[in-house]
Amino acid sequence: MPTFNLSTDVLLSTTRAVRKRLDLTRAVEPEVIRECFSLAVQAPTPGSMQNWHFLIVSDPAQRAALAAIYRKSIHAPGGQEEIFERMIAAATSEQEIADLTRMFAPARHLNEHLHEVPLHVIPCLEGRGEKLSGAALAGYWGGIWPATWSFMLAARSRGLGTVLTTLHLDFEQEAAEVLGIPYEQVRQVALIPVAYTLGSAFKPAARKPLEDVLHWDRW
Repeated sequence: MPTFNLSTDVLLSTTRAVRKRLDLTRAVEPEVIRECFSLAVQAPTPGSMQNWHFLIVSDPAQRAALAAIYRKSIHAPGGQEEIFERMIAAATSEQEIADLTRMFAPARHLNEHLHEVPLHVIPCLEGRGEKLSGAALAGYWGGIWPATWSFMLAARSRGLGTVLTTLHLDFEQEAAEVLGIPYEQVRQVALIPVAYTLGSAFKPAARKPLEDVLHWDRW
């Protein structure tokens, strides 16, 4: 399949969390997803365990069910909407309200349209990762993220947008029932909406100065 001619640095610095610019009307070809994952599974994995699985959800009814679970988390006590309303109530100026509304707008857009996104990708890990030591737990969780990020980079290079979300995990067992995942044996770790993007130009994001987050030898 055709790919964008992006340098490694451009690919790494412009693979964004895409919410508002997902094309909800264009199908994503299965062969494109297979290409992305053929690259993703080359990622490092602790002890070469490869204890990952990736469930692709394209069925409209299943996507609608996952979106309903996602929104259930958003509107639950302490959820995203309550946090937004609390921050708005605490705002001290019209400008602050406008800034908060702008900040939450992409997430709220995705909330409303998640069921329309043509594919949902559910990265999973074998086991539940319970009662592990600190080192073992880090290895357990660390086993899925390199492959997941590699998938998102491969998707970006093919004109696809992605965003890693976790809200549906508040009701993971309900999602497992929708998807036929054996809950006691397999842990879901995210839900990644996948679609072609509206436009292909993305810029590096504003980030803290490197001096604020980079430490040498000691904290």
